[in-house]
Amino acid sequence: MEHEGRVGIPLLGEKVPDMEVQTTHGRMKIPGDFKGKWFVLFSHPGDFTPVCTTEFIAFEKMREDFEKLNCRLIGISVDQVHSHMKWTEWIRENMNVEIGFPIIADTGPVAAKLGMVHPGKGTNTVRAVFVVDPEGLIRLMLYYPQEIGRNMDEIMRAVRALQISDDNKVAMPANWPNNDLLGDEVIIPPPSDEKTAKERLSKYQCFDWWFCHKKLE
Repeated sequence: MEHEGRVGIPLLGEKVPDMEVQTTHGRMKIPGDFKGKWFVLFSHPGDFTPVCTTEFIAFEKMREDFEKLNCRLIGISVDQVHSHMKWTEWIRENMNVEIGFPIIADTGPVAAKLGMVHPGKGTNTVRAVFVVDPEGLIRLMLYYPQEIGRNMDEIMRAVRALQISDDNKVAMPANWPNNDLLGDEVIIPPPSDEKTAKERLSKYQCFDWWFCHKKLE
């Protein structure tokens, strides 16, 4: 992916490159077809592999919860669409789970643009995760090696946290909403001047002028 002469993995805050792709749900334009929605684009090393199968089942079981957050799921790997279709058919027939989200059949260009192939980990796509906002901007990226399956609860937590942060102009503490110090409270952004710093001490609960927090309204 190129940005002002740079080639490589895209960076946070950059726009997902415009792409037309073949998926198990037909041809799609990314991010165009998802304008106004959040989406999680995630790659897997290959169809008919054990860890990937457990991940797809886990994602599907949470798909409706993601959709309640106005967030769609999109899978991708460097496999043919017929392979994707046979794999999801196998999951349906053997695991009794119907995969309801599209899977991109990539011949290589999409994975290359998004930095999903890491030569040190082979020629297949690694387990990349991109959380993209309604404007098509990359807001979060995660990378896992082939041998480690992802935690879908963490991906869901990240989407919720980003949405709440955007809507309320706040930050989230570690392990939110179960932080050891603050519980489910959120952190007020740092003050920009001395007057605001002093006002914060009476307006919010604070450990100090630079560390204030509150409950969500």
